[in-house]
Amino acid sequence: MIDNNDLLIRLRYALEIKNSEMAEIFKLGGLEVSVPEVVKILKKSDDEEEKDIQIKLTNSMLNSFLNGFIIYKRGKQEPKPSQSNTPEPSIKNNTNVNNILLKKVKIALALTTEDMIDIFKKAGLNVSKGEMGAFLRKEGHKNYKVCLDNFARNFLKGLAIKYRG
Repeated sequence: MIDNNDLLIRLRYALEIKNSEMAEIFKLGGLEVSVPEVVKILKKSDDEEEKDIQIKLTNSMLNSFLNGFIIYKRGKQEPKPSQSNTPEPSIKNNTNVNNILLKKVKIALALTTEDMIDIFKKAGLNVSKGEMGAFLRKEGHKNYKVCLDNFARNFLKGLAIKYRG
């Protein structure tokens, strides 16, 4: 199973985000994380002694990062008077982490569904428009589909190919 730290490491690699930018993005998402803490979050280790050094990224920390990433890429948006103050989707459990990741990266990078299908294609995975829509639906919707780890991995791999060449 892919963990939150791994997702963040892959996202950072795909979009070439610097450690200082990572700290800034966390701050925009409402979480104070220093650059040395970012390094500890991004530290990947199988060594038991070094595992103590790594900061485990919780669902709420990942959510803060993704919210900050949207603000970082698109700017702070003031709610329009006609808009109801509906809360944005958050990571409630480990089953919807990948779905939230897809949704928020889509918003942050202003991607269309076609762009996302193309990103999956770059990673060698064919995803239909209907399947893509099912991943982006609200949890609880009758057509909602849980985004499995292999889809999240391939999406991040496709992002790396698109943005890094």
